[in-house]
Amino acid sequence: MNKTQKINVAILFGGKSVEHEVSLQSAKNVINAIDKEKYNIILIGIDKKGKWLLNSENPKLVRLNKSGDNVALIPQSGGKLINLSNPAKKQAIDVVFPILHGSFGEDGTIQGLLKLANIPFVGADVLGSAVCMDKDIMKRLLKEAHIPIANFLVLKDENNIKFEEVVKNIGLPFFVKPANLGSSVGISKVKNKKEFSKAMATAFRYDRKILLEEYIHGREIECSVIGNNNPIVSIPGEIIVNDEFYSYESKYIDENGAILKIPAKLKENAIKKIQNLAIKTFKILSCEGLGRVDFFLRDNGEIIVNEINTMPGFTSASMYPRLWEASGISYKDLIDRLIKLAIERFEKEQKIKISY
Repeated sequence: MNKTQKINVAILFGGKSVEHEVSLQSAKNVINAIDKEKYNIILIGIDKKGKWLLNSENPKLVRLNKSGDNVALIPQSGGKLINLSNPAKKQAIDVVFPILHGSFGEDGTIQGLLKLANIPFVGADVLGSAVCMDKDIMKRLLKEAHIPIANFLVLKDENNIKFEEVVKNIGLPFFVKPANLGSSVGISKVKNKKEFSKAMATAFRYDRKILLEEYIHGREIECSVIGNNNPIVSIPGEIIVNDEFYSYESKYIDENGAILKIPAKLKENAIKKIQNLAIKTFKILSCEGLGRVDFFLRDNGEIIVNEINTMPGFTSASMYPRLWEASGISYKDLIDRLIKLAIERFEKEQKIKISY
């Protein structure tokens, strides 16, 4: 890659996911902030049916340009974007920023495609993306590493567990959530038997596997992480929720749904413990590039890891970039660092022998 030339960055957004709309907002902010002197932007919107469309470079157009050329990446492309609407047109891609949240974007699927196409990409690799997306697998790995987590049960058939059995194992109230989803979609807080069946049906609408998880009474703390082999961590922030829990509405619809307090008001020893746990969690789960680690802090000082998000919300108001802003890395510089990390990892991978 010629360092004197602009780097061609393909920004993937939208996606075949219930988090499609969140992705549009994240992408809009990244497009606005990215250094145009250093990067050529190629916008690729993915609609809810999975169709890839070449989009306008106008970041004000949050909606997908459904009249755009149909494009694709294939293993034999040699780093070129194939234009299915006009095969004579090809676009070279140096690196991909997949600003895709949830299914078919954050779960290892798009990462696998980009690996096959031999193109560098921002964020976790196939394994890290997959295990972090599946809350069941993620929690099992954290438990094996003696990272404190909430008690949970896993269910693949909505008819094979009784309410009383759940209460006996994880107490009341408890949460019911899809195993492979983010942005609090499909999550319910169950406080009595009457709410149980409805919560189960809601979660199973979005996934074939669901989690029944212990309710943790405590403060909600988050840390941002960036890096590959030697990640660094931001100062912690706190989410003060004005609802039953940090729901989709609290995050994206209700302006008064939650307050993001940055930095979180914590004692120095608690900050260090949370930051160390964030790095440890990031490494255990094979994460690279970026991640936001979410915690619960009990009144007695116990720290519980809730989950890690490998492609967290990326709007200018989102916790991930705001924590870095407060830690000394601007939004623009953050994007630049993530792209550099993607290219750095790719260049190391190219040195791996494929013949024996």
